[in-house]
Amino acid sequence: MTGRLAAGSLILAAVCATTAVIVFGGRGDEPVARDAVPAALAEVTEQDLADTTTATGIVGYGRERPLAAAAPGTVTALPAIGSMVRRGGVLFKVDQVPTVLLYGKVPAYRTLRSGVRGADVRQLEENLRELGYHGFTIDDVFSGESARAVRKWQKDLGVKQTGVVELGRVVFQPDAVRVNDQTAVPGTLVRPGSPLLTVTGTAHLVTVRLDETEYRLAKIGAAATVRTPAGEQVQGKVTTAQFVVNSDQRGTTTKVELTVAIGAVGYDRAAVDVTLVSEVRKDVLTVPVAALLALSEGGYGVELADGRVVPVRTGLFAGGRVEVSGQGLTAGLKVGMPT
Repeated sequence: MTGRLAAGSLILAAVCATTAVIVFGGRGDEPVARDAVPAALAEVTEQDLADTTTATGIVGYGRERPLAAAAPGTVTALPAIGSMVRRGGVLFKVDQVPTVLLYGKVPAYRTLRSGVRGADVRQLEENLRELGYHGFTIDDVFSGESARAVRKWQKDLGVKQTGVVELGRVVFQPDAVRVNDQTAVPGTLVRPGSPLLTVTGTAHLVTVRLDETEYRLAKIGAAATVRTPAGEQVQGKVTTAQFVVNSDQRGTTTKVELTVAIGAVGYDRAAVDVTLVSEVRKDVLTVPVAALLALSEGGYGVELADGRVVPVRTGLFAGGRVEVSGQGLTAGLKVGMPT
């Protein structure tokens, strides 16, 4: 891990290693002459410097979401674990009546019929249009034309053509779902609220939990590299970030939970290494952290090959190197290293 906390330890180590060469005198950014030249040298490089952290993540499909019955009856059909259900697909059947998946952010919470108004009506009409039904205006009003489209849809589903969408006949989810587990079996007697399935999204995600001190990595859209158990490297992107609080007998802990979207991989619930990037500095001058000298007046400097010490301003610390700027510093110069 090469974050700033680790960098602080590296600075301390570098200072301790160079106690014998603390430089006295000098004003501001002016070089200071030394009587001896350094015995070992390293090169000033111009490069991109990235603050990264590698942590363990778990490949999966994201958080599980429970689906429950909204009407009483007997479970007569459930989809297979691992199967995908898309818009218009059947999630389960109670008393042989299908409950259908539709897309939307507002959960189904009431019966939809002529005269009803609201965002859930618009969601229903948008889904009917996507499923190929027409002859109505997409708005917040369940009109007579909406009811006619619903009857055509019900006919194709093989259910009563009432023109009314009763509570429990549709489930709104943001997108297609993957069946993660069955929490009931065919033949189970259920009542409203009885759990039937758990579902997830269909895209592979990696879930990573970090200490709360590493919240700087919680940047939506930040790049990430995932290393699979087979050693393959897959590029990903942080899609969600949130604080998660856990309490047990040992007390309360707070973690930062990230999800990283990746392409399809041949693993599920497998541990992977995830390298996250917090900050990138492009085309900066860098030296090894150990090349920093503690100046008596405060701050740091580097010793050039001819024995002069140049005060430097430090920036990002990462990968054992540090971003520096100072009078006369250019790529290719040699600086002293402790021996």
